[in-house]
Amino acid sequence: MTPGAPVVFCGYANLDVVGRVPRFPAPDERVHATAIDQLPGGMGANAAVAAARAGARAAFAGVVGSDLPSDLFLAQLDDEGVDTAWTDRSGYLSTAIVLVDGDGRRSVVSQDDALGAAHVARVADRLAGAGGGVLYLDGYRAAQLPAAARPGVVLAVDLDGCEDTGVARAALAAADHVVVGRTRLTGLLGLSAADRGPRTTLVVTDGAAGWELAGPDGAASGPALPVDVVDDTGAGDCFVGTHLAGLAAGLPPVAAATRAGVAASLSCTREGARAAPAPDQVTAALDQLARTA
Repeated sequence: MTPGAPVVFCGYANLDVVGRVPRFPAPDERVHATAIDQLPGGMGANAAVAAARAGARAAFAGVVGSDLPSDLFLAQLDDEGVDTAWTDRSGYLSTAIVLVDGDGRRSVVSQDDALGAAHVARVADRLAGAGGGVLYLDGYRAAQLPAAARPGVVLAVDLDGCEDTGVARAALAAADHVVVGRTRLTGLLGLSAADRGPRTTLVVTDGAAGWELAGPDGAASGPALPVDVVDDTGAGDCFVGTHLAGLAAGLPPVAAATRAGVAASLSCTREGARAAPAPDQVTAALDQLARTA
């Protein structure tokens, strides 16, 4: 992959309705929110913003509508430097309901979108025709990943949202780069690093415990940055976007994951799903970690 190659994010765009509550409600219980906000979100869009802030040539290739909320959603991506010309506007902007408790933890109820296999294939064809680059799919589109293989296209998937072990196993075999949370990989899916393909680089994230990487060149691990968590919404998207930006810039996978881990930690110190830090903040935090190591 040529350094500076585009990173195209094919995944969810959401309008997030975020309620901040002292604690999550029990069944049949009412809890008063301290704040309710409407914010732009969605795995693919959030990751695209993080990649753009990290310096990548990021594009968003999701599906939204032709209405005013969709206009505003895409305008916010444009303001972040994300290329929205890849976006299909024949669908609708889906909604996610997000509850964030007093400890910064989140629960999400999301609406499905209109992004199907035909759209993924068109995006893959377009990227290959443009000379190649990185194609990201979120876990809800993991089943489409093997069919998205094209010359010059580097396949990446975030398995968050994938609940089918067979689909996840096929994605691990087909993708060049996979990011997944440990609880999902080993608990929900019942898989391990041994299930990755021989050319696949797998990064397993584990919140405050950091991350582990297994790839063709060996294994590595890195810590998370100790922070006071305000809101962990979008931290995984921040990790993925920053990681893929690093890979597109020519960083080795371990260096890209190291920067991504610090960026994701820093994103938890701010509210919202698009709290990815600027590159100089990540570099400063890495320097501080090196001095205290």
